[in-house]
Amino acid sequence: MTPTETHSTESLLHQIEGKTEVEALRLLSELFPGQVAFSSSLGYEDQVITDMILANGIDIRIFTLDTGRMFPESYTTLQKTNNRYDTKLEVFFPQSAGVEKLLTEKGPLSFYESVENRKECCFIRKVEPLNRALKGVKVWVTGIRAEQSNNRTGMQAIEWDGGHELFKYNPLLAWSFDEVKQYVKAHNVPYNPLHDKGFVSIGCAPCTRAILEGEDFRAGRWWWENEDSKECGLHTTLTTAR
Repeated sequence: MTPTETHSTESLLHQIEGKTEVEALRLLSELFPGQVAFSSSLGYEDQVITDMILANGIDIRIFTLDTGRMFPESYTTLQKTNNRYDTKLEVFFPQSAGVEKLLTEKGPLSFYESVENRKECCFIRKVEPLNRALKGVKVWVTGIRAEQSNNRTGMQAIEWDGGHELFKYNPLLAWSFDEVKQYVKAHNVPYNPLHDKGFVSIGCAPCTRAILEGEDFRAGRWWWENEDSKECGLHTTLTTAR
């Protein structure tokens, strides 16, 4: 019997109740040894979780997705993180054949032309590499916060991801952006310098801009699209109780 057959969303939520994020991460790593992975975008939230894991010696694998269209500052953040914690985050890159076909057939800027084209690019550069990175994983740790998107309200700290057949743990789900920034400052966590220039949610360079004062948190991501379509596909698989 596999670990996911012996646990349910409700039982895991009960076991982490009253625990700090660090305690919950450690517990999950013990319940699912070698089968917990954290996907980091190297943004504020994910740097907080990386610090929680590495500063406390928790046995959770950490990986990041290099889409091939990242800001130079994101690579600097990756290097600073590796240096700070004396580690090497795993890096997953998109399959070259898919990228070559996309650029040959539709050009380098097809994602501006339609939501469908943008989602196709996101799938090739982010979703497919993520699927490879999550093979064999039973618990996927993410930096999702509820206030980041209207599509993320109503989520639970632990959910069953039916698309990937695993549990998803969102330790910072109820955190505010100010709490995230306070943690980074208090623990001197390396962070992307673009955050100091108005970039709140940082993704691929062509699809990310700084936001203006008073704009929504996600306004800088795919700013040419309607708010309801602003998901890249990483966190849109079916989540249910289990």
